[in-house]
Amino acid sequence: MSYKVSVVIEKDEHGYYAYCPELEGCQSQGQSLEEAIGNIKEAIDLYLETMPEDEIRSSLSREILTTTLEVKVA
Repeated sequence: MSYKVSVVIEKDEHGYYAYCPELEGCQSQGQSLEEAIGNIKEAIDLYLETMPEDEIRSSLSREILTTTLEVKVA
């Protein structure tokens, strides 16, 4: 069975940091965007291997919403 998961990737001065909000604590990093994506895919696969199927369904059925907001800085 396959699922779609949300992945958030942030860039900072050290490279890229990636995490999956549906899977608490599932995170990775990489020097490049491509490396971070590959690493988070591997981290998600390994994370899911440790979970029973019913827990996977429950975790991955959470609805994750994202938006972009404009904010004013004083």
